[in-house]
Amino acid sequence: MQVTARGAGAGPSPLLGLLGGFIAELRRAGLPVSLTEHLDATEAARHVPLDDREAFKFALAATLVKHHAHWQAFETVFEVYFSLRGAEYEPDGDSWADDVDPAELLDPRGEGRGAPLSEDAFARLLFAALLRGDQAQLRAAARRAVQRYGGMAPGRPVGGTYYLYRTLRSLGLEDMLERLLETTREQAGRPLTPLEERLERDEMESRIERLRKEVEAEIRRRLVADRGTEAMARTLRKPLPEDVEFVHATREEMEALRKAIHPLTRKLAARLSRRRRHRSRGVLDFRRTIRQSLSYGGVPAEPRFRYKRPAKPEIMVIADISGSVAAFARFTLHLVYAISSHFSKVRSFVFIDGLDEVTDLFETSDDITEAVHRVNTSADVVWVDGHSDYGHALGVFWDRYGRSVNPRTTVMVLGDARNNYHASGSWVMRELQRKARRVFWLNPEPRSYWDTGDSIMSEYSAHCDGTFEVRTLRHLERFVEQTF
Repeated sequence: MQVTARGAGAGPSPLLGLLGGFIAELRRAGLPVSLTEHLDATEAARHVPLDDREAFKFALAATLVKHHAHWQAFETVFEVYFSLRGAEYEPDGDSWADDVDPAELLDPRGEGRGAPLSEDAFARLLFAALLRGDQAQLRAAARRAVQRYGGMAPGRPVGGTYYLYRTLRSLGLEDMLERLLETTREQAGRPLTPLEERLERDEMESRIERLRKEVEAEIRRRLVADRGTEAMARTLRKPLPEDVEFVHATREEMEALRKAIHPLTRKLAARLSRRRRHRSRGVLDFRRTIRQSLSYGGVPAEPRFRYKRPAKPEIMVIADISGSVAAFARFTLHLVYAISSHFSKVRSFVFIDGLDEVTDLFETSDDITEAVHRVNTSADVVWVDGHSDYGHALGVFWDRYGRSVNPRTTVMVLGDARNNYHASGSWVMRELQRKARRVFWLNPEPRSYWDTGDSIMSEYSAHCDGTFEVRTLRHLERFVEQTF
């Protein structure tokens, strides 16, 4: 197979190998790219001018990205594999070549021509580039800023975040916004209306953000030139939102998880609805089938069935909200309430060493995020010292709410089973299994961690109909598909 730019000759192109490595890295990053989609991307590359980098990127994205949550991972890998290349990005001795012509950043008076730029001159030219908003000038400014302030040298085992911090700190972008707005007001020659002020602020913030992205891209290009595409892709590789572990997620990853859980809940709700409709068909109704067959000469062409009476199960969720497990419980409660229409009743209980029912907090709030926040701040879950005590919490649940468990109830316990060496209270799990329809335990720790330290997972799992390792949204989706 040959891959060429549009209008070029038919000879083989090195783009084919680069594209193959790019798609292999997407798969390693977790994107589901099939062989057919690989071929589609290769065909798309034949019809897009390769010098139009943005068009090329979006052409590949149209064939390879199937979910908006995967866009960031795709864009990162693209920037590594298809970064700008050339002699100007090659390391030369102990420093990087200074290839930017100062004339590219000249202000209208022509300052800086024919001589190295001083600190003040560069600051003025950078300010002028932001004021004009010219993309080419911003790109040239970013290249000069990285060369001047980044302190990059070939072979240094330093992450790109360090170089980015050094460069942005030296540029002083924190004070740049107000200076730009003040200059804009002066150029207008009159007071700006509130709407104009807001539009100008949004525009200047957008330009500063573009400069930040250009600086980041420039650092990434130089690192790729120094270390190679595969090494940089491996360094920058991050898990997809559905593969981020709840208990180890950063603030940025938690925000991505919150965005990713909404489409997941819609998908799972649709699947549960279809499964309910399909399961509503009961056993064959022989008498009605024979009667219907008379219209077909005795051939049972349309079998008739006794349809089951629709009965929605009840669900009780008992969630540990102590420490890092709280993030896992929060997202699981999000999911349960998103699909709650498929249950006749959903009751939620949270605990640390005490236990409290929080069903009303969800039912009286239109915003699930606000409801979860109220759970974390107002639930009475501390009994003695605020350290997990599963035995006491389960005992309180049985004493207060055990009579509500019936053969239609599905009980879900969310927690890591780390009991701080207290009494296990496993007899409660045995009684719940005896009375309830099903009992499940969802644990956010890897299975290899179960029964290590103060974990007593095996004591509880002996009285469960299923125990599941649920560390990510992907695991959570698999659990719902398998059990409901």
